Amino acid sequence: MIVALDVESAKEARMIVNGIGGEAAAYKIGLQLFTAAGPDFVREVAAEHRVFLDLKFHDIPNTVAKAGVEAARLGVWMFNVHASGGGEMMRQTVNEVGNAARENGITRPLIIGVTVLTSSDANTLAETGIERVPEDQVLDLARLAFNCGLDGIVASALEVSGVRKTVHDPNFLIVTPGVRPETATKDDQKRVTTPRRAASNGADYLVVGRPILEASDRVAALRAIQEEIDTVS
Repeated sequence: MIVALDVESAKEARMIVNGIGGEAAAYKIGLQLFTAAGPDFVREVAAEHRVFLDLKFHDIPNTVAKAGVEAARLGVWMFNVHASGGGEMMRQTVNEVGNAARENGITRPLIIGVTVLTSSDANTLAETGIERVPEDQVLDLARLAFNCGLDGIVASALEVSGVRKTVHDPNFLIVTPGVRPETATKDDQKRVTTPRRAASNGADYLVVGRPILEASDRVAALRAIQEEIDTVS
């Protein structure tokens, strides 16, 4: 379980982290909180907990690689890039981050590729000139990410089983956002599913935000979702 710190300020995020503590496997810091609180807050959380830096880097290869090196220096556990940025971008990022980690005597963060956002569907892809269903796009990008040396991907739980059949490496991580308990709403997500189904399909980490953050008892909400996951054999 990765708890998404999708909030407006470091103060609010700090309260959430202090309240949940080690109950979460990691904490996700995305664009909103990073823009509001900056890299110093990432360092602060990373000093005590695993941080998934969810900035979805997508630019020319050199720019993304240099950004990845800075993410490593922040001490994050994992960060992501858009797999649609292409093979050269991903390979260069893996190489430069690995070299920087060795030179600085730090652990290289996991690097994962974003396939198709869970807020996107076939119509969204068509608007950008991609005339195919999300499932096909996800599988091709997952294969590309694996061949470029990435540690895993971000994908909807609806595509997880297909990725497992496409990439035959059990160590290839699948991080799944868009997870909602049966009682929760979909909000702005389109391709969503339940924690139980995501886990049974083969997801390694589930990213959950609002169902936990908006709960009156966040720890209880997290534990309830974890119990749902634990029922998967």
